[in-house]
Amino acid sequence: MKIKHYRAADMRTALRQVRDAQGPDAVILSSTRVPGGVEVVAAVDYEGEDAATEQLAAGMDSGLVDTYGADRRSKQEVPQTQAPVPAPAARVQHDAALFANSRPAQPASAPANEYMSERAELAQGFASSARPVQKRASERAQPSSRYAVEAEQPRDMDLSRFEMADANSDVNEELRTLRRMLETQLATLAWNDLSRRSPIQTELLKQLTQLGLAQELATEIVTQMPTRLELAEAHRLALALLARKIETTGERWMDNGGVVALVGATGVGKTTLIAKLAARWVLRHGTRDIALISTDSVRIGAQEQIHTLGRLLGVPAYAIDGTAELASVLEHLGDKRLVLIDTAGLSPRDPRLEQELTMLANASEHMETTLVLSASAQAGAIEEAVTRFTPARPTTCMLTKLDEAASLGGALSTLIRARLPVTYVSEGQRVPEDLAPARAHQLIARAVELSRKSGASADEDLLRRRFGTVAHAIA
Repeated sequence: MKIKHYRAADMRTALRQVRDAQGPDAVILSSTRVPGGVEVVAAVDYEGEDAATEQLAAGMDSGLVDTYGADRRSKQEVPQTQAPVPAPAARVQHDAALFANSRPAQPASAPANEYMSERAELAQGFASSARPVQKRASERAQPSSRYAVEAEQPRDMDLSRFEMADANSDVNEELRTLRRMLETQLATLAWNDLSRRSPIQTELLKQLTQLGLAQELATEIVTQMPTRLELAEAHRLALALLARKIETTGERWMDNGGVVALVGATGVGKTTLIAKLAARWVLRHGTRDIALISTDSVRIGAQEQIHTLGRLLGVPAYAIDGTAELASVLEHLGDKRLVLIDTAGLSPRDPRLEQELTMLANASEHMETTLVLSASAQAGAIEEAVTRFTPARPTTCMLTKLDEAASLGGALSTLIRARLPVTYVSEGQRVPEDLAPARAHQLIARAVELSRKSGASADEDLLRRRFGTVAHAIA
């Protein structure tokens, strides 16, 4: 076994020195902190008697007592009566035992005591390293093992793998940056070309963007426009095409009745809509054929609101705990022409939302679901609400809080994309004055008015980024 001492500034540098000098099979016998860094004692497996003799000679030169050599020579003179130690690990244990059991008869001086203490520490290091050496010997005996291969690989290979991965990620990021720059340049060239050849169309795209319409909807409207039109005429025609894409239902509930459940996110105004619809029905048809139901057991005071509304209007009001009891209550109210159901408001990201909406949709085959949306919400929030409340299978929608909205383009774009008809629009808290049936041209006029009041604008950079990639389809 070859034993060497290494000194370095830190443990990482010392381990690198051990690996460079003695290879990956070296065993760390001990490590101590010394002034200026660390000291590591390392050894490799037994490689023959000549190598051991050289190592022991070097150890004697550095202050070690040559008890191993004397013991080996004495063993050569005596006939062998026991089997030799076969494995390197066992040989190390044997050598450690020799070092531990060898004691001079009478220590003569202080240097001899120092030699004895150093020899005892070295014997203890041999004994503690016997098990790691044996483990390494067993790993070398099974070169096909995945763990043995990984154990013998130097750490520089892992470092180089990480460095290569970092280099690849840097290259990919540079390629993505170059692609974005190229796409931006091409979009700018395409938009400039469209502005030069079709100035009316580019101006229409700007006006529709100021309304807050989505990119694909504005592009679709402009591509349907005939050529050779004046700007004012083209603007009126674009708004007419936009109004034609909005579906409305009229007041069919007020005329024909039905079982209507209002669903929507928290705070969109479902209970206020229930009050406005019920008051509108009572003013037109009286109190005989209408009933109110509340399934909202989550919000504090929600069911009491329904009872209070029923007492004010003189109509029956029912409060149930969730949608499980809804089917039996609807059977009891089968003779009513109009039944309005107020549901609990849930966040579009609530984990219980899908289960609650599915139960509501399966409560009765005669029930119709309408989605209540707040016009004051952002376009992304409205689109998310339409997507999340799909399990309720809504057939219509209502727009509330038009008086709080800064733009209607996002809401209209979502409703047109989802093909969701609009039944009523609501603004304000007055019952039932602030409720009106939806009209497509009135919604467009309101969108234009809000755009002018808010001072919405669309600069050239925004138009290039939105329509530069589809300029070839518009021209």
